[in-house]
Amino acid sequence: MLYDQNPTLEGIKTIEEAKQGSVLFKEHWQEAAMPGGKKFYIESYGCQMNFSDSEIVASILNEVGYSPTRNVEESDLILINTCSIREKAEETIRKRLKTFEIVKQQRPGTKVGVLGCMAERLKKQWLEEEKLVDMVVGPDAYRDLPNLIGAVDEGNRMVNVLLSREETYADISPVRLESNGITAFISIMRGCDNMCSFCVVPFTRGRERSRDPFSIVAEAAGLFENGYREVTLLGQNVDSYKWENPETGEKVNFARLLEMTALIHPDLRVRFSTSHPKDMTDEVLHTMARHDNICKYIHLPVQSGNSRILEMMNRTYDRPWYVQRIEAIRRILPDATVSSDIITGFCSETEEEHQDTLSMVEWANYSMSYMFFYSERPGTLAARKYPDDIPEDVKKRRLNEVIRLQTAVSLRNNQSDIGKTFKVLIEGNSRKSDQDFCGRNSQNKMLVFPKKEGLKPGDYAMVRVKDVTSATLLGEIV
Repeated sequence: MLYDQNPTLEGIKTIEEAKQGSVLFKEHWQEAAMPGGKKFYIESYGCQMNFSDSEIVASILNEVGYSPTRNVEESDLILINTCSIREKAEETIRKRLKTFEIVKQQRPGTKVGVLGCMAERLKKQWLEEEKLVDMVVGPDAYRDLPNLIGAVDEGNRMVNVLLSREETYADISPVRLESNGITAFISIMRGCDNMCSFCVVPFTRGRERSRDPFSIVAEAAGLFENGYREVTLLGQNVDSYKWENPETGEKVNFARLLEMTALIHPDLRVRFSTSHPKDMTDEVLHTMARHDNICKYIHLPVQSGNSRILEMMNRTYDRPWYVQRIEAIRRILPDATVSSDIITGFCSETEEEHQDTLSMVEWANYSMSYMFFYSERPGTLAARKYPDDIPEDVKKRRLNEVIRLQTAVSLRNNQSDIGKTFKVLIEGNSRKSDQDFCGRNSQNKMLVFPKKEGLKPGDYAMVRVKDVTSATLLGEIV
């Protein structure tokens, strides 16, 4: 999940509403745009998969003559890539669509489309009732965009939200919008079969299907040849990846795919996100241990520290089983860090069960967590089976307690790194000063350190940690 800032406490990650609505753009496209050519404007909300999908959409639009723009007022096509995980996201999208109405009035002929996870549930409302959009396109229908745009040009309102059991967009080369040229995402699988009771993903993105591993490795190798030094293998449930050659019966699981990608080059770092604990096998952990360039960082969402709540969530594990997975990580990958997702105020959660979540945060020593209170999503199993009976003020109070504890745990975790030296991939200038570089270590921790002549983004540097905050390691090149 791509939620990077906490409006409450610096350094700890909650659902970041401010990050939502990032405008995706690629400078050289603008320069290369043909006179009189059409332009598109795209905003992306939610998880890393949505940002990755927007790069696929950009590639498809490029093929039919559209170039990107940062200026919504000059666009011929406005697209908004949506997320349904949180109620707040839907409110934000509706507000944005209303602002786009003004653009359409000022620039007749401009088309507005909604992409992604909100498409299925809200298509009728937005198309027919509120008439906020011209087309609604689900996450498996992006190839149909040129046809849908053509139909809209003829005066129709169009929708395609059909889910696929085969679509992976494996043959489409994403346009790396807003890329720093150092790090990139590679989508390796789509959909989810887990049916967690609180989650809309199986309904909005369909069943799991995995890309051909050779196309993944080829994409990663191409990125490395073009100067990229880190790839993140991406999926709704990335470690459930499984592919079988239809001709030979050869099978490739996630552990093998990790190794295939790592073997491209020792200087290519490999990360992955997001994992389900049930699929985090010892085989994956041992593969990570064998290769220095597979980053020693695992995002392992716990959601709740209480076994009864986990059963209601249909997470397929209980607290002791999750504890066993953390212990396996510590045993096989002693230098690894672990982060998590946490939901407070799930249906019928008691104060004692909330305390179980707090104790899990303390025991697991998470480097960071994505934290939010429970928001009932229509159509989910929880919405059908369980009353949303925890008052919002209680949900928020419990969330703040988790945030405060995670802040302290993150600080303590980072303080243990003082005096250590890490290999850091330089990603660019620090946000606060162009005299400092920033980059991440294998454990996914951000380091900030003074520049040194001869080094540039994309290079590796050995950095010794001198001081820390709850979010950042501060150091110097050695």
